Amino acid sequence: MRHRYLVCYDVCDQKRLRLVYKKMHGFGDPIQYSVFKCDLSAAEYVLLLGALRGLINSREDRVMIVRLGTIEEPAEQRVEFLGRPLAPWDRPGAVVIA
Repeated sequence: MRHRYLVCYDVCDQKRLRLVYKKMHGFGDPIQYSVFKCDLSAAEYVLLLGALRGLINSREDRVMIVRLGTIEEPAEQRVEFLGRPLAPWDRPGAVVIA
């Protein structure tokens, strides 16, 4: 079963920030600066955690991961946006790049 996650990060160093941003593209879609929507299986979630732990400095940087539920649940009922509308979230699945 795949779950939808919201991954937000605050990385202090520009080099690490670029590395995290590039790595996150392998797991999900950007919806704002430093915010990604990821549809992941349990195995992909573990890979995401390992990849992020290897890139961030745990004393300076912070990553927040919020599980939003299964991908079958409509996101529009769980997330509210203000301002410019968001493109549809429908996507066949995440592509993991190790």
